[in-house]
Amino acid sequence: CIYSESWDMSSNSALTPDNYIYTDGLYTITENSVLSFYAKPLETEFYMEHYGVVVSTEYQYMCSQAGQELIKNAIKEHNLTGLVVCSCSPRMHEATFRKTAEAAGLNSYMVEIANIREQCSWIHKDMPEGTEKAIIIGRAAIAKVHLNAPLKPGESPVVKRALVIGGGIAGMQTALDIADAGFEVDIVETKPTIGGKMTQIDKTFPTLDCAACILTPKMVDCAQNEKINIYSYSEVTAVKGFVGNFNVTIKKKARFVDETKCTGCGICTEKCPQKKVPNEFNLGMNNRSAIYIPFAQAVPKVATIDPNACMMLKTGKCGVCSKVCGAGAIDYKQQDQFIERQYGAIVAATGFNPINIEKYDEFAYSQSKDVITSLEFERLTNAAGPTAGTLLRPSDGKHPHTIVFVQCVGSRESAPCTKGGKEYCSKICCMYTAKHAMLTREKYPDTEVYVFYIDVRTPGKNFDEFYRRAVEQYGVHYVKGMVGKVTPQADGTLDVQASDLLDNKQLHINADLVVLAAAIEPDKSARGLATMLTASMDTNDFFTEAHPKLRPVESPTAGIFLSGACQGPKDIPETVAQASAAAAKVLGLLAKDKLTCNPCVASSDENLCNGCSSCEKVCPYGAITYEEKEFRGPNRTTLLRRVASVNAAVCQGCGACTVACPSGAMDLKGFSNRQIMAEVDAICK
Repeated sequence: CIYSESWDMSSNSALTPDNYIYTDGLYTITENSVLSFYAKPLETEFYMEHYGVVVSTEYQYMCSQAGQELIKNAIKEHNLTGLVVCSCSPRMHEATFRKTAEAAGLNSYMVEIANIREQCSWIHKDMPEGTEKAIIIGRAAIAKVHLNAPLKPGESPVVKRALVIGGGIAGMQTALDIADAGFEVDIVETKPTIGGKMTQIDKTFPTLDCAACILTPKMVDCAQNEKINIYSYSEVTAVKGFVGNFNVTIKKKARFVDETKCTGCGICTEKCPQKKVPNEFNLGMNNRSAIYIPFAQAVPKVATIDPNACMMLKTGKCGVCSKVCGAGAIDYKQQDQFIERQYGAIVAATGFNPINIEKYDEFAYSQSKDVITSLEFERLTNAAGPTAGTLLRPSDGKHPHTIVFVQCVGSRESAPCTKGGKEYCSKICCMYTAKHAMLTREKYPDTEVYVFYIDVRTPGKNFDEFYRRAVEQYGVHYVKGMVGKVTPQADGTLDVQASDLLDNKQLHINADLVVLAAAIEPDKSARGLATMLTASMDTNDFFTEAHPKLRPVESPTAGIFLSGACQGPKDIPETVAQASAAAAKVLGLLAKDKLTCNPCVASSDENLCNGCSSCEKVCPYGAITYEEKEFRGPNRTTLLRRVASVNAAVCQGCGACTVACPSGAMDLKGFSNRQIMAEVDAICK
């Protein structure tokens, strides 16, 4: 049975006979413009005779309730054994039509979707060409459905535990929501403490709340929740398995401090003689000791020894921290631990980092200490920062009286981005620059503040009002134009050469401090993690969602969910909202006792298998193993051969093994070599 959808996406178009293209009766599609599509079937005797088609019809909205009833009635009336629906992508409505067929008594895997929308009508402007291609696509689907076999999905149990990779605000919110529903959840964070980038921020826009006042209670909640286990200073090294049954290996790096004994008193950090290690928490603007606690509110509040700086670990001489530790927590012989756990769902919340702007020589970032990034400015204004919250120039410790903020450094660049910049808008820069300018003017009224921008983008709730306050109430000078060059002067000031596009003039400003709003990018760990999770990424290394509108927090890989800036640039409220959405999706999965398995899995023909292990090496899920089996040989002899065996519960039907197999022994149910070749033959006719 062949069904075809027809579209009329332009309601004011006249349906005249000239709009129709008459075809062979199987189905048809025409293109009147980019927005208008019409279809009309004619006689079907030819395809009934040559392709075994029993009935063919068309309906404009086949996925609607009325269209589905049309299919059900035809299946029952004609006792159909197969169904081809010529419509949109199977990614969109394959599940819909399979449920429809199953409700009418037809095995759901006897349904084929011919994608004549995305692969045909949406990409062809020439009507005859589009019609011809639509016919070919439908013909291929018919050829395949003749070779389809009824398949029955299996079942697999669900491990009632979730893994959140990343301990920032997104990861913590996701973990708390999952734990509040009664499920166990583990947080894996590469840093010695959870909290992420928000721990380095002073105030949040547009409310100007204290970031630590918002974040610290959530960090404590994560530590005290009996359902949450925090693996800080750890990383995921391997992921195997599938949705509902992931096997994850976690590397817990040696702190050289016993977490169960350390009280976080900080005596060791005070007495440590090695105090010239650049402090990464303050972005290298001050120093820390070799044994350190990142900041006062760290969770867990446990000291960590830097093996690259500790004299005891490097030379065997020192041991001061061990002598002064009253709890006896120092353990110089501690080794990395590898922990294996099982999870039903995994949430990626790896966050973001500002890009490296050292290649932007025009801004003199590598030439002058007084050219800093916005995140460095955050640390300078933070009460827990390197200057205790007093805004001082890094070069000489003096108060700056003229500050220039430069927007879009590395963002919205034209391709190719040779300096490491990005084509996209980083989304948060306009708002945090307005925040910085406003707070500076409020605390230091004698400071002149200039903001050079391409466009001011403030689309969020109360965002534009916030920006207008900076201009109208605080007197911040917003200049539409780009900074061309920053030149350090002999007197310690910075000559900022820029253009004012509204007044059509060139400007020279003697600035004491220049702040660059650097673009943000995914954390460097995201690419390797995506490989382990077999999750999709875009060209900028952001995780790709299953559907940008309908499934924005799900990865195309089942059981993998996305939370926070790993999926794209976003501010804190949007991050928290997405984190809770990801948690809701995880709970929907963990609430099930069993999951239906995809029956389209690989199978091995033992008579053809030569035991070469090619399929085992390419399988990303570890579903293929080898075993020794006895086979009958000539003259009643018995041969012992090594053959492939597929674990159907683990196999996800990716088809990699069928391509790699040199002997043709591996095949994929529902997408067998014979079926694919039948499609090719139908296309080539």
